[in-house]
Formats: sequence, structure tokens, C-alpha cells
Amino acid sequence: MEENTKKGTTTLGLVCKDGVVMATEKRATMGHMIAHKDTKKLFQIGDNLCLTIAGLVADGQVLARYLSSEVELYQLKREKEMSVEASTTLISNILLNRRWMPYWVGLLLGGVDSKGGRVYSIDAAGGAISDDYVSTGSGSPFVYGVLEDHYKKNMSIEEGIDLAVLCLMVSSSRDSASGDGIKVASITKKDRFKEIDDKNIEKRISKVKKEKGLRFP
Repeated sequence: MEENTKKGTTTLGLVCKDGVVMATEKRATMGHMIAHKDTKKLFQIGDNLCLTIAGLVADGQVLARYLSSEVELYQLKREKEMSVEASTTLISNILLNRRWMPYWVGLLLGGVDSKGGRVYSIDAAGGAISDDYVSTGSGSPFVYGVLEDHYKKNMSIEEGIDLAVLCLMVSSSRDSASGDGIKVASITKKDRFKEIDDKNIEKRISKVKKEKGLRFP
């Protein structure tokens, strides 16, 4: 891509013992310019799924609408929710079919079904990889550094949310294409999709700063 169309961001997803946590920051960039400071990169897909986008905003938004519509139709026809794996296969096939004129995106899909919580990283050609934690965007190297050191299997959703906040604080402090706030959502079998409100996020940021002795803005 040309330099002035390159995009940067930070998104992440991680598996907890009772569900998954998905998170993004809010900054959209165009080259070295901050194009928007309140960009939606986290999308609810039904009650048991969440999608995050990195790359071209328009492409990500279109794919979120496609997936949301297909998941809703599936539920109406079959009277059951689409699984995380099936949803991943669906969006992967959409991307693969457009591999010669691709969507310029990096996606994360996470959710909860009968097999528990899972998160997938999906590239622009439709390749999908599942792991305990995944991250995309220009800030992902910083996120992986934090996750490698702090992630624990079977951590609680509350612990997962705090870890996601820490990851995005670190990313926003070092990656110029990431920042301007944090969005976090959790998905569990009990509470389903739940987006954490801004006041709660601010409290967690203060808590993480105090616990870790951080001086990030």
C-alpha cells in the first residue's frame, strides 16, 4: 500500500477460564496523521461473539456487517447460535474469495460456545489461527511482550480485563498509531457479550498504574 494509506492500531483477545476478553484502543491514523480519536474497532457479533478490526476502517466495518448479518440469519433459521469455529470459517471464506482484491484488514474473532471460550487471529487472505491470546496491528509487538510475561491459563475474566488494559496502556505509550482511549468487552456463558463502560475502564487504568508503579499518561 502507499504510505498515506497505511493504518496502525492495537487489538487483542485472550481466553480466560470463564470466557474471553477482547480489547482495542480508539485511534485511527493515516500515515503520520491522527485521522480520528474515537474510532470503533470492537463489534458485537450476536450475543456470544466479538470481532475486532485492524487495517482499513471501511473494510473492517463492511466485514463486521457481513458477519453480523450471517450470524443473525443462522440463528433465525436454526434456532441456535453459530459456534466460534463456524463463524471463523465463514469470515475466512469471505476473505479467501477476495484474495486477489483483498480487504486490507487483520481481524480477531473471539467468543464462547459449547466448547468454551476461544479467540482466533484472521489475516487478510483468510488464514485463521487459534491461541490462548492473539493481537494484531502496529502495537501488537508490545502487547505480545506483556502477554508473554503476564498471561496465565485459567485466569478470571476480571484478571483478563485488567491485563488487557495493561497491554493497551503499554502499546499506547510506545506505538504512535495507538491511543486515545481503551475499549474492552467480555463474553461469558452467564453474562454473554458485555462491553465495559468508560468509567470502569478509567478505574482499572488507575488500579493498574498503582499496582504496577507505572507512569504512563
